[in-house]
Amino acid sequence: MRPLPPLPEVSRIEQEEYERMKYEDSIEQLRQAMKKARKIVFFGGAGVSTESGITDFRSADGIYNQSYGGIVSPEVIISRSFFDAHPEDFYSFYRDKLLYLDAKPNISHIRLAEYEKAGKDITVVTQNIDGLHQLAGSSKVYELHGSVLRNYCMKCGKSYTVQQVADTSSPVPRCECGGMIKPDVVLYEERLDDGVIFASVDAISNCDLLIIAGTSLIVYPAAGLINYFKGETSALINLSVTDKDDRADIVIHNKLGTVLSAIEPEDIV
Repeated sequence: MRPLPPLPEVSRIEQEEYERMKYEDSIEQLRQAMKKARKIVFFGGAGVSTESGITDFRSADGIYNQSYGGIVSPEVIISRSFFDAHPEDFYSFYRDKLLYLDAKPNISHIRLAEYEKAGKDITVVTQNIDGLHQLAGSSKVYELHGSVLRNYCMKCGKSYTVQQVADTSSPVPRCECGGMIKPDVVLYEERLDDGVIFASVDAISNCDLLIIAGTSLIVYPAAGLINYFKGETSALINLSVTDKDDRADIVIHNKLGTVLSAIEPEDIV
């Protein structure tokens, strides 16, 4: 048998053109899916807020890969047992690494709110604790891991603002009653809120389009919620590959802000 001739080489320009056309086709698929969908759920992770200057956790420059000069890892510091045993060290880390009081909604947060204002039924299920979706104007937001904006006294239950927690001169913020104040965020070793979980599962189970963005999908039980989707189309937008890419109908490896900037509110109503 005579050997087959070698395949023609693909030039760099041809490859770039192919990637551009593939990307534009994916954007159009997402645009049409959003236009068709009656109910949309946006499931977002830390990558949604990085364009607002908030550091994520697992990227090369993320919180978990930074050096703090201590013998305790960040994962341990933000655990409930560490909070109870070493509140001063917890709050030192928390104020320095998890509070971004000057952060503003980026184009992704703004676009989602604009889609809702234009008439789309959009529910946001977020793993983030920064409150930027609500600040941008989204009305249906389920915060799986709580919010830094809410804080409460562990003794009497009195509520405190994030500014009060950040500005106190005490290493550990205390209530008027003497009790210690805790951020309303879900630490390692703590359960997610049942009400938030049930509401998120209900929204995901009953939507036509599930958009998953800015998440590595390795944090459970939050990542497991996408398994409840049984609608028509799922889209996954992430800078890097995830082990769920092969399960999505539309996969786009790009910044979320870049993707949503290409889809105007009037295009999907």
